[in-house]
Amino acid sequence: MPYKVIIWGAGNVGRHALRAVITNPAFELAGVIVHGADKIGVDAGVLAGLAPCGVIATNDAAAVLAQSADVVCYTANADQRPFDAIQDLVRCMESGKHVVSSSLPFLTYPPQAPPFFTEALEAAAKKAGVGCFTSGIDPGFANDLIPLTLLTCCERVESVRIFEVLNYAHYDQAVTLFDIMGFGKPMDHIPTLLQPGILTLAWGGVVQMMADACGAKLDEIREHYVRLPAPYDFDIRLGPIAKGTAAALRFELQGIVGGRPAIIVEHVTRLHDDIAPEWPKGNHAYRIEIVGSPNMNVDLEITAEGSPVTGGLLGSAMRLLHAIPAVMAAPPGLISTRDLPLTPGQNIF
Repeated sequence: MPYKVIIWGAGNVGRHALRAVITNPAFELAGVIVHGADKIGVDAGVLAGLAPCGVIATNDAAAVLAQSADVVCYTANADQRPFDAIQDLVRCMESGKHVVSSSLPFLTYPPQAPPFFTEALEAAAKKAGVGCFTSGIDPGFANDLIPLTLLTCCERVESVRIFEVLNYAHYDQAVTLFDIMGFGKPMDHIPTLLQPGILTLAWGGVVQMMADACGAKLDEIREHYVRLPAPYDFDIRLGPIAKGTAAALRFELQGIVGGRPAIIVEHVTRLHDDIAPEWPKGNHAYRIEIVGSPNMNVDLEITAEGSPVTGGLLGSAMRLLHAIPAVMAAPPGLISTRDLPLTPGQNIF
């Protein structure tokens, strides 16, 4: 029997999940919840770039959640509405449905997330007897599942470093790019992402997850970042970037073990390939470097429709959907990658 899935959010990640649920016989589409006025009343197949399928998107979440389904795939943007998103997830679980989600990165490793974010979710999951799994690409499989798998082959590790190296010029999410990351803003403007503690809130979970999985004790997690201005005016998908405004960002989170950086998550993000030529570049989107015995260097290039951004979004959607059987079989509660077995894709060849 196929898994009956409700899709909540048909944006950057959600539209890929929607297409997969419609086309993969492992799943059955039970409903679609959307927020944008241009999507309400539209056939779900059309939203996914397919032929009409007979399921109409709606903003009436209560009506959709009242229907029979196994799981809600929740991908609605939550960067500026985390508490609203948490209430949405609670509603999903209170209706008796499991949840797989990409919306709240700090839930990637629930033991590291602040209790004021997790308590209501944990209570709802336990009461309803359902699971809630959060993942994506980063935070997500690029810096938890894959490096944890590589670490199973190590005798000794001095450090593990996970890079994202990516040009965000084609990323179609204005709030994230301009408001959260601060691109296109004056250099003296400190955006949300670079406020003290926010990097750790978002990515600290995967650092702690790797430490816990390998039995290492973190002394602390340190935040570092560098920003560079645009050397000239240029345009990206979402509009113009003025000379002198923020156009490149390099940050890292350092998990300190025994007084030295041992678990590092680093982002090298540009809006133009000409900026910061001395920073890491390449055709890959992700790189994992393990210094130890043995040493390992892995470049992970993910593309779809010719774009690494689209590839990451599609990969994030499929990571969630393919995890559904394992999430439903897991003990009720908030679930991380450490709690799941390998979740290979079904009906993908």
